[in-house]
Amino acid sequence: MVCLGNICRSPLAEGIMRQKIEKYKLNALVDSAGTIANHVGQHPDSRSIANGLKHQVDISSLVARQFTQSDFEKFDLIYVMDTSNYKNVIGMARSTEHKKKVNLILNELYPRTDLEVPDPYFGGEEGFEKVYHLLDLACENLAMNLAKH
Repeated sequence: MVCLGNICRSPLAEGIMRQKIEKYKLNALVDSAGTIANHVGQHPDSRSIANGLKHQVDISSLVARQFTQSDFEKFDLIYVMDTSNYKNVIGMARSTEHKKKVNLILNELYPRTDLEVPDPYFGGEEGFEKVYHLLDLACENLAMNLAKH
């Protein structure tokens, strides 16, 4: 799960997906990262933590890290939150196989639409709530699809 700073959207996506992995008893690993290094080593934004806790998703122990080249080898699927981060991640890909792993997370909900998860950083609580619901639905679809295979 990848966003810009790894403090709002992607850690929430990681926390939600961890719950879905447990719910569907999937043999899967999920992690999150940012395409910039500005917040490396920091915990998620307090508003993202609060929003997660409101929905029984505790992301308070997560620590931001930057997306790296090795992530292409470590993960089979790489989900980004928006087109800017999609371009950043694709730009790091060294092969067609790497590029095939990258997709926008909302394509799990609305296939081939390339819709973005809005960045709630500069908004209020309603933005974080909207992000939670979008990610919850997308992660549910992803988990159900993985469970079928």
